[in-house]
Amino acid sequence: MESRIDRIKKQLHGASYKLTPQREATVLVLLEHEEDHLSAEDVFLLVKEKAPEIGLATVYRTLELLTDLKVVDKINFGDGVSRYDLRQEGAAHFHHHLICIECGTVDEIQDDLLGDVEKIVESRFQFKIKDHWLTFHGICKRCKPDVEDGEV
Repeated sequence: MESRIDRIKKQLHGASYKLTPQREATVLVLLEHEEDHLSAEDVFLLVKEKAPEIGLATVYRTLELLTDLKVVDKINFGDGVSRYDLRQEGAAHFHHHLICIECGTVDEIQDDLLGDVEKIVESRFQFKIKDHWLTFHGICKRCKPDVEDGEV
């Protein structure tokens, strides 16, 4: 069975790039911290533990390349910090997020909830959608424990 790193390597090769040791260290950090929504600086600090010789500029370039190749998505939760999130394999669209305004927790929604909305937008506005993402801001169930599943 082919591992995720091997599939990313093939994706890089398909775009005429190599999986250099620096790129591999960056990808490994993203894979190891898939749920964490890391900033470039966070990635850099974690990569430095694996490859002390790597520079911040190399990490930035690698993250931008991975974003261009749609291996990762560059996201901003409204706080001015870009974060990097591995795109789910086989996903047609970026996944959505729930951001708690009390504790700052970010939860993910893997379901694509906007299929019907996309059809309406494309039809009504003659606008070809290439991707979308949705972020909800509110209070999570951990901060508002009296909220039961499915009830707001």
